[in-house]
Amino acid sequence: MRKIKVKSTFVIINEKGLHTRPSTELVKCASSFKSQVTLIYQDYTVNGKSLLGILMLAAARGAKITIEAIGEDATEAVASILKLAGNKFNINY
Repeated sequence: MRKIKVKSTFVIINEKGLHTRPSTELVKCASSFKSQVTLIYQDYTVNGKSLLGILMLAAARGAKITIEAIGEDATEAVASILKLAGNKFNINY
């Protein structure tokens, strides 16, 4: 099996940014894939499967996050996370 690398970006559209609940949804989504998932924001690069790592980004509304996945299901992982971000991480206030 060959490893593929997929990279994309999304903007946080949640009013309260990437706080605990949306971060938890993101971790659940990323963890469902075999690929290594990395989030990059400003000078920080964190594991997309780490809740603490994502919370350390302190990404507010409007933050542009780069997502990178490496592995056999990288394409699906990135597409799934982009969809989740577009749905405000399934959070409705």
